[in-house]
Amino acid sequence: MAVGDPVALSAARSAVDAAKTSLGERGSVWWHDGAKDFNRYLVKNTPYREWYEQLIGPQA
Repeated sequence: MAVGDPVALSAARSAVDAAKTSLGERGSVWWHDGAKDFNRYLVKNTPYREWYEQLIGPQA
């Protein structure tokens, strides 16, 4: 466990980052469909706002 061990924590975070990058969760997008990437946008600022509100109701 890396809790309380800065070296182990850094190694664990590096391993997680490498795994997520390999899986395509981080880094450049691996598809090229021409659509805008809305990653890291609030859903209320995307074309998906109405769909999302139908799922959970309007948010303030």
